[in-house]
Amino acid sequence: MRLHVPVFQMAAALLLMASCAAPSARHSTGRDEWGHRPGPKGFRTVILDAGHGGHDPGAVSRHTGQAEKDLTLDMAKRIRSELGTDFRTILMRSDDSFIDLDDRVMRANRDGDAILVSIHFNSGPSHIRGPETYYWRVDSHGLAVRMQRAMTHASPAESGNRGLVRRRLRLTRNPQIPCVLIECGYLSHPAESRLCASPDYRHKLASSIAGVIRTQAASGDAGTGPLPRPIYAPPSRPTDKPE
Repeated sequence: MRLHVPVFQMAAALLLMASCAAPSARHSTGRDEWGHRPGPKGFRTVILDAGHGGHDPGAVSRHTGQAEKDLTLDMAKRIRSELGTDFRTILMRSDDSFIDLDDRVMRANRDGDAILVSIHFNSGPSHIRGPETYYWRVDSHGLAVRMQRAMTHASPAESGNRGLVRRRLRLTRNPQIPCVLIECGYLSHPAESRLCASPDYRHKLASSIAGVIRTQAASGDAGTGPLPRPIYAPPSRPTDKPE
């Protein structure tokens, strides 16, 4: 029995050291600052962030002339309509207005029992197409996995895109609630930009995304695979070098 005492004491000491080394994971509000916990379940509030707006058009398709800021707002409204009265749905912007990224984070942090979905359309080399999903927090992983699966299923084709990506952005790292940033397609791809211009296709995407939100609220992370490892990193800033 005496031989086990030092082992036990050593294990306890290591656990104590680890807990002291890790940054505090709680605010006074009880929110998880770092997001190192399982994904959300049973939430009732959904914040839909239509990317860009106002003087910031985002990507503009040279094939259809449509601006990202208009498509993201349309998508946010479609998702809200698909969710109906099942959730309290908040639009980060409801018109063609500009909101600074840090202000978007601040507004998202007003609601504790919520998720944030930031909606974008992509641009890049003309051969790349398909949806992408970005996340950073551990508690956003399951939601991100579901988003990417659903959008990929709705998309008729993919080519060279990045798929599911863990990336420290202001709208994936800085909010204090589970958050994902979705790229619904590449406006720089000739065929995909025309597809994204179709109201029927945007309706299909919006329906898929709303289904993801319902499933996450009902089931949490079930069926989305193991959680990623925790990463302690400072908040994303405008001065960060591009990744």
